[in-house]
Amino acid sequence: MDVVILDARSAGAYAAGHFPGAIHADLETQLSSASTNADPARGGRHPLPPVEQWLRQIAEWGIGPSTRVIVYDDANGANAAARVWWMLLAVGHENVEVLTHWKDVSVERRPLRPSSFRWPQRPPLHRDGWQLPTVSMQQVDRLRLDPTWRILDVRAAERFRGETEPIDPVAGHIPGAINLPYAENLNADGQFKSPQELRRMYEALLGDVPPERLVVHCGSGVTACHTLLALDMACLHGASLYVGSWGEWCRNDRHGHHPHS
Repeated sequence: MDVVILDARSAGAYAAGHFPGAIHADLETQLSSASTNADPARGGRHPLPPVEQWLRQIAEWGIGPSTRVIVYDDANGANAAARVWWMLLAVGHENVEVLTHWKDVSVERRPLRPSSFRWPQRPPLHRDGWQLPTVSMQQVDRLRLDPTWRILDVRAAERFRGETEPIDPVAGHIPGAINLPYAENLNADGQFKSPQELRRMYEALLGDVPPERLVVHCGSGVTACHTLLALDMACLHGASLYVGSWGEWCRNDRHGHHPHS
């Protein structure tokens, strides 16, 4: 079977031990352009890399059109396995599975290759731009005032309420946003809830708003992908990702003023 396993944990965690044959997918340098973005006020803390760069990366990892991709992290898929899922789907690669526990890569799923195997380079997928919807800060500023849209913040409730902020320079949330932490996608065992449970939860949140009018964000556009995956599992398709997320917004809205176009 043509399988590529990606480890989306930190470089240190990967170096300390990983599934045999797994390739490290680095959030800072491969899953975003964070390492080259000098100003998080323009694009946030983990902006998407250029599509062509991502397509080259996919090819270097040996991912072709028929490749099954298995991706894991150590945060139940939220940092940054679901981001890999979104980025692959956004260039047309659908055969990707997110594991909520990295040790779930069982013997049955193990590719029959030694860890020193040289992954064959593949021609990249040919796509023009990201194929899944994203929105800019200026679009969010308009949509948050529109009652026919929902702006969903998936950070922990205490961060949304502004009681604590461990990463960004300002605490709080986008005015008009609602909060449903991504952790609510999981059951007590840290696995995704059933598609039926997820659908009920998000239909209650959406009310009469269709999923195509939902914008999902977090702190830097990474854990938001966990909720986009949950929505996909619930067959509620079409929500947009605000990549810049709170990390971008708060750097343009320190005193409660709206960001300028």
